[in-house]
Amino acid sequence: MRRNENFSENVSRRDFFRKLAGGLFVPYVAALTRRQAHPAVILNDVFWVKDIPDSPFYDPSQPNLHIGLDSLLYKMADAGLKFYRSTASHSLAGVLGLIAPDDVVLIKVNAQWKYRGATNSDLVRGLIQRILDHPDGFTGEVVIFENGQGRGSLACDTSAAYGDSSVHANANDEKHSFLYLVNNVFNDPRVSAFLLDPVRGIFIGANDHTTNGYRRYENVSYPCFTTSGGRRVELREGIWLGNGHSQNLKLINVPVLKHHDTGGSEITVSLKHYYGVVSMDDGHSGYRHYAGLGETCGKMMAAVVTPVLNIVDAIWVSHGSLTGYPAATTFRANQLLASQDPVAADYWAAKYILYPIDGNFRHHPDFPGIERWLAASRDTINSLGGLKSLEKGIVVDRVTKSEAEMNVRTSSAGDFLRQARISLSSDGLSFVAAGSAGGKAQERTLAITVSGSMSFAWWTEKDVDWLGLSPASGMGNGKIGVRVDASGLAPGKYTGRITIHCREAANSPLSLPVRLTVVEGRRRISRNSLGKF
Repeated sequence: MRRNENFSENVSRRDFFRKLAGGLFVPYVAALTRRQAHPAVILNDVFWVKDIPDSPFYDPSQPNLHIGLDSLLYKMADAGLKFYRSTASHSLAGVLGLIAPDDVVLIKVNAQWKYRGATNSDLVRGLIQRILDHPDGFTGEVVIFENGQGRGSLACDTSAAYGDSSVHANANDEKHSFLYLVNNVFNDPRVSAFLLDPVRGIFIGANDHTTNGYRRYENVSYPCFTTSGGRRVELREGIWLGNGHSQNLKLINVPVLKHHDTGGSEITVSLKHYYGVVSMDDGHSGYRHYAGLGETCGKMMAAVVTPVLNIVDAIWVSHGSLTGYPAATTFRANQLLASQDPVAADYWAAKYILYPIDGNFRHHPDFPGIERWLAASRDTINSLGGLKSLEKGIVVDRVTKSEAEMNVRTSSAGDFLRQARISLSSDGLSFVAAGSAGGKAQERTLAITVSGSMSFAWWTEKDVDWLGLSPASGMGNGKIGVRVDASGLAPGKYTGRITIHCREAANSPLSLPVRLTVVEGRRRISRNSLGKF
C-alpha cells in the first residue's frame, strides 16, 4: 500500500509558519483541513484549456513557449498547484511544487504511432522548455520515453500500420519528432530520450542496477534503464545512487486523446496510455486484453509510480482511428486537459471533448465497455491507498469518476496574458546633478503595479551606464530605486531609458525616459530640480 505522507514529514514547524505567513501554503492548508474535517469528501481539480491557436508559440524571444501549456500551468498555479518546487519569487513556484531543480523528469509520450496518433510534439516542446526554465536553475534531466511494444519510434517514422517509414510527427512541422526535439531544438545534455522497445523482453532481478530491462512486480512490470545523462532510473524504486535510491524521479504522463478500438478499451486517455509502460512480454498480456485492463492501469498508477501530472493532449483528436491517419479520421480540437486524478481526467476528456466530436456513444465514459475499466481503475487505486504524496507534490488522494467530485477549472488559452498589465507611478523621471568627481548620486523611487489575478515576475533593463536600478527584478507589485550618478559626466543634458518586462503582461515591455541635467559642481541644486517630467 502507498504511504500517504504527513505534511510535517516534509516541512519543519518553523518553515511551515514562516511560509504560511507569506501565503504559500494557504491552498494546501485549506485542502488538508477539508480532508481532516470531512475525510469522505472528494473534490479533485481538473484543469481545462480551450481555444488554443493553431500556432501556439507566442513569444518570439522564447520560441519554445507554448501558450496552451503555459495557460494550463498558470491555471494550476491560480488554484495553488505550482509547477516548480522552489521558494523563488515566481508565479509558478511553491514549496510543494511538482518539479525540483535536480529532478529526473520522465515524459511519457505515445510514440507507438505517428501522424496524429502520437502525442503532439509541439506540446512536449513547450513542456520541456518550462522544465528547463526552473527558477532555481535546472540541473536534472528530462527524458522523453515510450514503450511501443515493438512498434514504437521516437523518430515518428514507424512503419507499423502505415506501410512506409517516412517521418510524420504530430506537430505543425511534421519533421519535429521527439528525437528532433532532443537533437535539434534543444541539443542540451539535460534533455534525452529512451525507447524501451529493444529491452521489453529482458527481465532483471532486484540487485541488477546496470542492465536495461524490466522488473516484475506482482502481475505488472516496470522499466529500469540508464539515461544518456548517466542516471539509473528504476521506475518503482527511484534513482539508483549506488547504495540506495533517491526519490527525485518525477513522471509527467502526456497521452493523446483518441479512439483505440471496438470491443476493447474503446478509447485511449491517461490510464490506457500509462498502461503501455508495462512490458507485454511479462506473461500477463492476455489478462490485460481486456479483463484486467482497469486493474493494471490502477496498479501502475498507485503501486509503481504515480505521475505528478496527467496532461491530456487534445490538440488533434483522432476520433476515427487508432493510427491518427488518414486526416479525415482526426479533428483539430485545440484543447488541453490536466489533472493529478487520471480517472477524473479520462472521464471528463471522453465525455466533453472526444464524444462531442463524433457523437459515438462507444466514446462516452458511461458506455459499459469504458465504464467497467474506468471503475476498476478507480477501485484499484483507492484500495491501494490513493495517490497523495506531498513529497512529490501530489495532493489528490482518492480518485473519482463522479462529476460531483470534480472541480473543473476552465480558461481560454492566453487568459493569463490578457488579464495582466504593468503600470508605473511615473511617465518619466528627471534629475539635476553635479558632474564633478565628488558629485553625490541621487535616487528616486518608481512604483510598479502588475494587475491581474497572479503576481507575475518582472525584470528591468537600462540603456545608459549612469543609471542604476535596485532591485533589477521582482514579483508582482514592487518599487525600484532609480539612481543617477553624474560623476565624470560633462555639464549638459542626457537622456536614458528604463524598460520593464513582464512576459505575462499584455502591454509588456513598458518603458519610460529618464532625463539628467548635469551642472557644474559649484552650482547649487534645489530640491525642486528633481521630479517627474
